[in-house]
Amino acid sequence: MAEAPHRILVTGAAGFVGRHLLTALRRTFPAARLIAGLHHRPAEGWDAALPIDLSDPAAVAAALATAEPDAVVHLGAQANVAASFRDPLGTFRANLDGSLHLAEAIRQRGPACRLLFVSTGEIYGLSFRRGVPLDEEAPLAPANPYAAAKAAADIALGEMALRGLSVLRVRPFNHVGPGQSEGFAVAAFARQVARIEAGLQPPVMQVGALDRWRDFLDVRDVAAAYALLLARWEALPNGAAVNIASGTARRIGDVLQALLDRAGLAVRIEESAAALRPTDVVSSLGDAGRIRAALGWAPTIPWEQTLDAVLADWRERIRQELEAGAAPPS
Repeated sequence: MAEAPHRILVTGAAGFVGRHLLTALRRTFPAARLIAGLHHRPAEGWDAALPIDLSDPAAVAAALATAEPDAVVHLGAQANVAASFRDPLGTFRANLDGSLHLAEAIRQRGPACRLLFVSTGEIYGLSFRRGVPLDEEAPLAPANPYAAAKAAADIALGEMALRGLSVLRVRPFNHVGPGQSEGFAVAAFARQVARIEAGLQPPVMQVGALDRWRDFLDVRDVAAAYALLLARWEALPNGAAVNIASGTARRIGDVLQALLDRAGLAVRIEESAAALRPTDVVSSLGDAGRIRAALGWAPTIPWEQTLDAVLADWRERIRQELEAGAAPPS
């Protein structure tokens, strides 16, 4: 059995998932040194922080030489689908080139350093038209630049496993929770609800397509899965792809209504062209049977609790913005 990692480096540690992963890693590896790999923003609570410019292979190699990790979780990415349509090339540079630079530097260090590469369920794309839960053998058919860049990196790292890279490729489906930015649907809904409650915008909400179904997870369940994979690395073959999914599809419009019901609000809903994707998938649903069979993982946080946490988080953020005078009316 592989020894538990002692030095864990997390790229993108200051992002939405990073703060929740920190909690999961502390719980799973209490003796490990946890190192935040940072690009722009600072991160609190980590044992050390290390600037990493993933666009520069030499800088990546130097950062790894400094950190000396025996495990790396690669969260760092341009993760906003709408932004990927606005800047496809920038998205490929961040999500493909940056991942290859990191993976090659780790491969050069040898198999003693594990890489948990965070891909996405979005890479299945048009394969969701089959109308069944997709497992890891489903064809990759990305339907947006973000997913295409992730799919390319996912495939490349699978090949690198044949050349000595110690890697698992996790494919999480849509995850939400406290701390997510308003660039994502559920957070955008909760933000607008909190602003209407606070009198900062009229009871009118701008939304994207509501007649879509998505496989939603609580980010804390996702973070727990990542920590479990690091802890039981040898339970899966090297290079394996691993879905992280709930297996339940929820209608976007129903999620919005559930948030409105919690706030007791009646609002007018307006579809915003800016929130619509040029290409879209009506329904996405994942099969997480592989991680369930190998590690016994399954989501544990009830969906209602997730929605409560998201709304409470945005209410607190709006309250703080009001106190700081930084929340102008719409």
